[in-house]
Amino acid sequence: MDEFEIEWVADVDLDAPVLVEGLPGVGHVGKLAAEHLLEELESELLARVYSQHFPPQVSVEDGHAELANAEFHAVTPDEGQDVLVLSGDHQAQDNVGHYGLTDAFLDVAEEVGVETVYALGGVPTGELIEEYDVLGAATVESLTDELEDVGVEFRDNEPAGGIVGVSGLLLGLSERRDVPAACLMGETSGYLVDPKSAQAVLEILQDLIGFDVDYASLEERAEEMEEVVRKIQEMEQGPATPSDEDLRYIG
Repeated sequence: MDEFEIEWVADVDLDAPVLVEGLPGVGHVGKLAAEHLLEELESELLARVYSQHFPPQVSVEDGHAELANAEFHAVTPDEGQDVLVLSGDHQAQDNVGHYGLTDAFLDVAEEVGVETVYALGGVPTGELIEEYDVLGAATVESLTDELEDVGVEFRDNEPAGGIVGVSGLLLGLSERRDVPAACLMGETSGYLVDPKSAQAVLEILQDLIGFDVDYASLEERAEEMEEVVRKIQEMEQGPATPSDEDLRYIG
């Protein structure tokens, strides 16, 4: 097996598609968003990318084992732009792998004619939040203007430390290929999987490229996570001190 290997599964004719990347990261925001797109919109598996820099493991589903990889699905919605969705369960385990995989991802995107790249992810706040803002970074001013028009915020020196992993490299390496690229980052505590942040990012992306999806399943997952948070908060607060009224009934 080569260090980086692209396996083409189908031949799909896409019309000026955009690339949407959603690999695991903070709060699994990008991963949740990409998976939701694939659940809600009709898609076709286009290619898989394998690498020696992925974790040394296979996934197992219904007894079938599959080597760790990233997948590209082609989405051709009735409304809006064609989309190439990059999803998967892993990122590379080292710096060389991050660069090599991102180059391989962009090779696939270039092969099918991608004109704009959108990386999706989360930016940690370190605390639980109620209102989910979406922060942005872009490689060209025209894309920055488009993102601001749909409510994306650009803040000085945020995210602190920059954007790491595939999401960051997609911007840097896309710029070197003269392909406009942006990263949409939903605010998230960073402690738990965050469906609400994923929905906030998808709603921005929906305004940008015009697809139409239902968010019921994400909202249901968000309610489940809120219940988890509530239980954690109760545990942190400890048992309630009984009142005088309660004490009368003890013994």
